[in-house]
Amino acid sequence: MGNRLPYPQVVHLPGRGRRAPSVPEGDALRPPLTDLHPLRSADPGATGFVLSLLSLGQRPVLWVQDRLSRREAGALYLPGLGHMASGLRILQVRVSHPRDVLWAMEEGASCAALSAVVGEIHGAPAALDFTATKRLAIRAERSGVPVYLIRGADPGVLSAARMRWRVASLPSQAHPHDPRAPGWAQWDAELFRAQGRAPGRWVARHDPGTADRLSLVSRPDDRAVETGGAAISDAAGS
Repeated sequence: MGNRLPYPQVVHLPGRGRRAPSVPEGDALRPPLTDLHPLRSADPGATGFVLSLLSLGQRPVLWVQDRLSRREAGALYLPGLGHMASGLRILQVRVSHPRDVLWAMEEGASCAALSAVVGEIHGAPAALDFTATKRLAIRAERSGVPVYLIRGADPGVLSAARMRWRVASLPSQAHPHDPRAPGWAQWDAELFRAQGRAPGRWVARHDPGTADRLSLVSRPDDRAVETGGAAISDAAGS
């Protein structure tokens, strides 16, 4: 998969003869509002991707789930995350309805005592319209608290998110000390829409040895990465 790179240095994917897209670096990976779309039902890739984007520090992260997200993907189980959650302080809130997730996220996005807010909403409920995402983006922009919204089984409705990713789990890297054990996590991450930025697609790696714990590396060739199902298109989507 290529050599591991120190964050925020990243390498773009081959461009199939097109001009290579610009690459998000540093704080550009943490706009006020980011959407994460799991490519497959119950795929935990989006959760792991978000965990690797969260900054370590003293301020906690607010993590809110609705009932359908817990049923489809399971509740966040911190002891099972190992080094993925090492150094993170996460306040979990479990509610039933998507509108309660949005309310808690808006309140959290206004609280400078938090380092980030993560919400999980399943499907495309009426409460999660463009206006709701716009409110989240505005609050996050004012407070400087980044907000991440994991949208499982969302068909791709309108959103005010500055970045929208499709994420699928990939086989982990080789363990440095035990070839029979899983190594650091990897994801197929496609940035299919971003404000003022061309779309692109990378192999994202959790790397606890780097300052921000996430590396984006180039694919070994120009073929689609297999994700256990249909290959992800390199074209921008909606």
